[in-house]
Amino acid sequence: MASPSSLLLPIGVSGKSLCGTHQGVSCDKFRGLVPRCSNLEAGLRVSRTIGCDNKTKLSLMKRRDMIGFVFGASTLLLDSYDANGAGLPQEEKPKLCDENCEKELENVPMMTTESGLQYKEIKVGTGPSPPIGFQVAANYVAMVPSGQIFDSSLEKGLPYLFRVGSGQVIKGLDEGILSMKVGGKRRLYIPGPLAFPKGLISAPGRPRVPPSSPVVFDVSLEYIPGLEIDEE
Repeated sequence: MASPSSLLLPIGVSGKSLCGTHQGVSCDKFRGLVPRCSNLEAGLRVSRTIGCDNKTKLSLMKRRDMIGFVFGASTLLLDSYDANGAGLPQEEKPKLCDENCEKELENVPMMTTESGLQYKEIKVGTGPSPPIGFQVAANYVAMVPSGQIFDSSLEKGLPYLFRVGSGQVIKGLDEGILSMKVGGKRRLYIPGPLAFPKGLISAPGRPRVPPSSPVVFDVSLEYIPGLEIDEE
């Protein structure tokens, strides 16, 4: 497999955590959220915030200030929390094969190649097949065997461009598209040896793909830029 591409590797996720001290939240870190330490009984304001400890601060704050602080900090944490992690239902993702298509596929014969790749024709194309090394534009929806989607060009809004047969994508996808025709759609059942040797890590809304595990790709061959220009 060649160098990583957006099709083969998930997007890395990075996040920042709220900082604090071992005793609690540092007033220096959250100076914009924490009211200044004040002596409410004596009515005197302490102008110096650096060095005030949390015990003194908590004992001097008004109750309404404490409620406001806790609410503000909670809001920051909730905003940074992913909806999928909260157990909310995931929104429906676009697919190349809808419910009617799934039912029709049950009666479509399975084709098996010498490499172990299997596929079913969703729609047979009427255009040319791509020669090895030609750039192709294809839409794809990549799934684990359970049907969960882990990558999709439909979500990005643009077909994926790559040179077919050149090792720019996983072996099963290369082989499956080489025998397709422009305008065609196909479901590829890609065995582990032709899929992701190192696997793919999970991410919010995306399942983990174990190393060398089978995957399923729904693929549509949209066009072959150079070939179509030559034919015109």
